[in-house]
Amino acid sequence: MPLATLRRPPTRLAAQSSSHEGWRQRRCFCLPAPLGLRSGRRAHVHAPLPPAATNEDKDGSSAVRLAEPAGPDSGQVASPPLLPSNALLQSLEPTARAEASIDTQAASDQRDAVRLVGICGSVAALALATELNRDWIGAHQELAMGAVFLAGYTGIVVESWLQLSKAGVALLLAAALWSIRATAEGLDALDLEMGSALGEVSAVIFFLLGAMAVVEVVDSHQGFKAVTSSLRPSSRPQLLTAVALTTFFMSSVLDNLTTTIVMVALMNKLCADPDTRRFLGATVVVAANAGGAWTPIGDVTTTMLWIHGQITALPTMRDLLLPSAVSVAVPVAAWALTAPEMKDTSPLLPATSTSASSSGAGGGGEEAPPRSNLVLSVGLGSLLMVPVLRAWAGLPPHMGMLACLGFLWLVTDAIHFGEERRHLTVSQALKRVDSEAVLFFTGVLLAVAALERAGLLGGLAEALSAAVPQQEIVAGTIGLASAVVDNVPLVAATMGMYDMTSYPQDASLWQLIAYCAGTGGSLLIIGSAAGVAYMGMERSATFNWYASRITPWALAGYVAGLGTYGLQQALTGPH
Repeated sequence: MPLATLRRPPTRLAAQSSSHEGWRQRRCFCLPAPLGLRSGRRAHVHAPLPPAATNEDKDGSSAVRLAEPAGPDSGQVASPPLLPSNALLQSLEPTARAEASIDTQAASDQRDAVRLVGICGSVAALALATELNRDWIGAHQELAMGAVFLAGYTGIVVESWLQLSKAGVALLLAAALWSIRATAEGLDALDLEMGSALGEVSAVIFFLLGAMAVVEVVDSHQGFKAVTSSLRPSSRPQLLTAVALTTFFMSSVLDNLTTTIVMVALMNKLCADPDTRRFLGATVVVAANAGGAWTPIGDVTTTMLWIHGQITALPTMRDLLLPSAVSVAVPVAAWALTAPEMKDTSPLLPATSTSASSSGAGGGGEEAPPRSNLVLSVGLGSLLMVPVLRAWAGLPPHMGMLACLGFLWLVTDAIHFGEERRHLTVSQALKRVDSEAVLFFTGVLLAVAALERAGLLGGLAEALSAAVPQQEIVAGTIGLASAVVDNVPLVAATMGMYDMTSYPQDASLWQLIAYCAGTGGSLLIIGSAAGVAYMGMERSATFNWYASRITPWALAGYVAGLGTYGLQQALTGPH
């Protein structure tokens, strides 16, 4: 039997007037139960009749003759029965897509449950092991702390694969190390050590919070638009040079992450070719990391060295400016001469976007808030005043940064008094500060402080000095390691390994660590926060592409900068 049986309507209907033209006969399909309702009954689905035949009657009136179904003796071929539409079937049956979504959600829930059980089990096992082995931990404190630190550090390194926040791992690591320290030394000794460690760590954290808030306020006013809109090169090599120079000097005042975000967004306005834009973005990463290495406020690692007294502002800028510039100039010159992207002669911008880009880059054609240039001047002036206040008034860097933030706060409140744009004030900018990064720095610095109080870092420094007597090799190794792991814990550990009695303020070791930790992060795209941000903004920039096209010349620049520093010290002598 056919799938649907036709219920015979009347064979002839007279269309007497125009009011009957919209009337339609319907016929009924009886669907089997699997395609119909789940109750087992047949579902009746109404569908329009096939086209009808219209004939003239003898009296001249028109009538509609419905098509008769083909019988076995009619000599006609029966037309296939009409089937219900896909939309109807999808409304009656669960679709494969919905079932797949359910399966995917179930698998995701299962993975989340396994991850949750693993995290809770690991923390519980660590707490239980600490409680059951108090005597052993007290006698083998260094071994226990070293094992826990390596486990936590491994979690920080592979956080992208585990999809766990490295800030959470760092905070748990710090708590575990100080717990072991308390078990071995007692609570009274822990209170004294924790007090001094928190004083050192809070100085770095407050400085970073103030600097991040200042940058957020300037960025919300589109203050960087005035800087980036001045770039109007006519060729790709000129654009490459202009981007490298602008990024290098901008990163010396701002942090390399903010500089990278601003400049990569600018590339979308200045260059239409995706291959060229990807190459210019990699140049931004190299220049941003190098630019942050020669000033005490340009990178978090140099800021840490500056706040703790290992380096000072003017000697660092004087001795590291040329090596940092060489580390950028060598790869930029090589890329300008050899890179296929730089030999393309097509226009940088399409004709339709030239006028749009001339209105200002980085703002996407949006109108800048009023007095944005004033906010830019006050913000950058505040950042530059921190070293001045340190040298002139003896104000600690974190207090100088907080004072400058307070001044900028009052300025923005005054110029936006009575306005509805409260998102432009410092109060709202503080909500946009990357608090996860701040907590990550806090956890790492507290963990390293625990290792330093236990004497582990001092012993490691003695063993490393005995094995590698040349400090240039030690610093160079730290720079190469920073391409794989985060440079913040590397520099923090190095600061605890070497004391300032053997290596006084502004010694070559400290300056080399500042240079190598900053520029070494450019060797791989995952080696710095700037590289990770660039990889997220430019989806075509993959790890393999960066390693094959950027890493060789970035390594050449890194080595050339080291050689330039050594030659400079040999010619001028220690200052």
